[in-house]
Amino acid sequence: MELKTVYFENPGEENTDEVLRIVRERARELGIKTVVVASVTGKTAVKAMEVLKGLRVVIVTHCTGHVAPNRQEFSKEVQTAVESKGGLVLSVTPVFGGLSTAMRRKFKTHALGDIVSSTLRVFGDGMKEAIEIVVTATDAGLVRTDEAVISIGGPEAGADTAIVCNPINATDFWDLKIGEIICKPRFR
Repeated sequence: MELKTVYFENPGEENTDEVLRIVRERARELGIKTVVVASVTGKTAVKAMEVLKGLRVVIVTHCTGHVAPNRQEFSKEVQTAVESKGGLVLSVTPVFGGLSTAMRRKFKTHALGDIVSSTLRVFGDGMKEAIEIVVTATDAGLVRTDEAVISIGGPEAGADTAIVCNPINATDFWDLKIGEIICKPRFR
């Protein structure tokens, strides 16, 4: 079997429009109905809702307090806009972060989540994000483990990576199967 992977010259937000276009086409070719999208502020979420019309879109954003106590980076206005177009918004503690971040801050040591994150970042920040958000969306019951999805990640802003995978719960993380790398930056 021969499949095409699109490589971007550089990582980052400038790839967002192309990632969404490529994902729309690949979802159509594979008959995939659900796309999971990482979005911190909602800018990528709004674009995704426009480009991915007709698909079930699950937006995963940081939990309240991720950057500062009681602060949510994803505004209520953007959440309302996404939901009015049929999107689902999940604000959640990153599965690789959570307690690992707390341990790093308090005890100045690294935990398994840090190691997994760093290992996945060898393939780029977007790969780490795409994998992490599909696990959190699965844990929240927003995607099923028996239906392939496309997951889109990127650096702090925008999207530059997309994968096809069979979702998995965090408790079964080591059984995750990535079927395709649709696109990613050549180098991180």
